[in-house]
Amino acid sequence: MNTHDNPIILDIEASGFGKGSYPIEIGFALPDKSAHCYLVTPQEDWTHWNLGAEEVHGISRDILQEKGQAVDEIAEQLNLYLGNKTVYSDGWGYDLSWISLLFDAANTSMNFHIETLYSLLHDDQLVLWEKTRRDVIEDLGIKRHRASSDARIIQETYIRTRNKLREQSA
Repeated sequence: MNTHDNPIILDIEASGFGKGSYPIEIGFALPDKSAHCYLVTPQEDWTHWNLGAEEVHGISRDILQEKGQAVDEIAEQLNLYLGNKTVYSDGWGYDLSWISLLFDAANTSMNFHIETLYSLLHDDQLVLWEKTRRDVIEDLGIKRHRASSDARIIQETYIRTRNKLREQSA
């Protein structure tokens, strides 16, 4: 199977949901299935923090301060890897607002386009999605809820459901 057919998947972990939330980790999976991940050092005025969100992703503000990268460095890397491409997100509404916030803070233009994953999916793929997703998590041995891991799970689930449908129609 040609890896060029594989979509680029973007996933973002955040400080919480809603007003005042911001990106804390950005991950993506490229067509060759390689994954990249960046912890984000919060801007001074990014103060919202939801302990429930921290419990899910396991990233503390202290870890972000210690290991995070500056927003301008991350924006540059994202444009380098994703430039002039369409990337897909299963949380498009949230992810678009968080990535826009990051690029705004970096005072840089985003040179890639984000679409909802659901624009790629056929109804028959949705029927297969949850079981396939569980199988992917088990097969890949992924234990933690992090941006690059989630991007890989979504991408592999998409690939497997797409391939199943292709096999059925052949």
